Amino acid sequence: MPIKNRFAELLPEITAWRRDFHENPELLYDIPRTAGIVADKLRDFGCDEVVEGIGRTGVVAVIRGQSDTHGRAIGLRADMDALPMQEKTGLPHASKTPGMMHACGHDGHTSILLGAAKYLAETRRFDGTVVLIFQPAEEGGAGGKAMIDDGLFDRWHIDEVYGLHNQPGLPVGDFAIRPGALLGSADEFAITVTGKGGHAAQPHTVIDPVVAAAQIITALQTVASRNADPIKSIVVSVCTLESDTKSHNIIPGAVFLRGTVRTLDPGVRDMAEDRIRTLVTATAQAFGATAEITYDRGYPVTMNTPDQTDFAADIAEQVAGRVDRNVPPVMAAEDFAYMLEQRPGAYIMLGNGDSAMVHHPAYDFNDEAIPAGCSWFAELVENRLPA
Repeated sequence: MPIKNRFAELLPEITAWRRDFHENPELLYDIPRTAGIVADKLRDFGCDEVVEGIGRTGVVAVIRGQSDTHGRAIGLRADMDALPMQEKTGLPHASKTPGMMHACGHDGHTSILLGAAKYLAETRRFDGTVVLIFQPAEEGGAGGKAMIDDGLFDRWHIDEVYGLHNQPGLPVGDFAIRPGALLGSADEFAITVTGKGGHAAQPHTVIDPVVAAAQIITALQTVASRNADPIKSIVVSVCTLESDTKSHNIIPGAVFLRGTVRTLDPGVRDMAEDRIRTLVTATAQAFGATAEITYDRGYPVTMNTPDQTDFAADIAEQVAGRVDRNVPPVMAAEDFAYMLEQRPGAYIMLGNGDSAMVHHPAYDFNDEAIPAGCSWFAELVENRLPA
């Protein structure tokens, strides 16, 4: 089936929802307006169950099909939170809140899933249960994990889970996906290198943490170049370098580094943490300094399961006629990964056309992509849970 006519009819209404969300962005878990509107609409659509407060501020809704012969439930997920950045689009529906904007398209994802929910509640041409998952705090807050910890999958007996994300540069309404690792894990580290400060003209009287930190930065590059299998992917980036002085003639007592580690393989991720800890402490010691490292694991690898990926791609091809089934992975991270650790499923990219990249102040979700996204969710349900 191509794009469903119902979504062409609903496009002005769904677009109005999307632009309202865009004008009124909210961050992380602090999304009372967004979550409240989502819950109210789901009730208005006639969903069989609407529960708020899952994962602090997430919303879960249930739509039951015409029958439940197979006893199966599919989860469909959208994220709701915005980013802490100033919008520079100049659009009529630009953010009304200074320092906040929907720069990643979560306003579009939420509206697409709401549109699919309205259709599925109207038609119910499936056998089983659809669980609609509206998640807070994707942008660094691990809202997906919070919903899981609140019993998301066990309480609603979800068997599979699916989600989508817009992709600038991919033609509007086209899809792209791959089995296995689609998006990277995202870990972060903070390092304090402590030496002995003093006058810059008397370096022999100090233990210079700047020199030690410089060698640590260089050593960290060997995690990728000399420790990781060249066939596999890893990024180790030191992004911040500061000291406890800003003078041109004082050698500081301490230097502070912060950075990120991205991988596409859980084994490489484990290796990286181990090697980074060893290199940091040993390199500092070699220069007579000491180093303390805090290493925090963030989102895991977004790992699509093969069968569900093939199915998601088949549905995308039915809807759009165009799908890239082996799109190259990227190192950006996504906390839908936590859900894919719990259940088989797939995450797919939806074309946003020639727009600014996500996380850019000139970005805006392309409303022309809405019918394709809604149709993908709806066809996925009707084909996976045939009546």
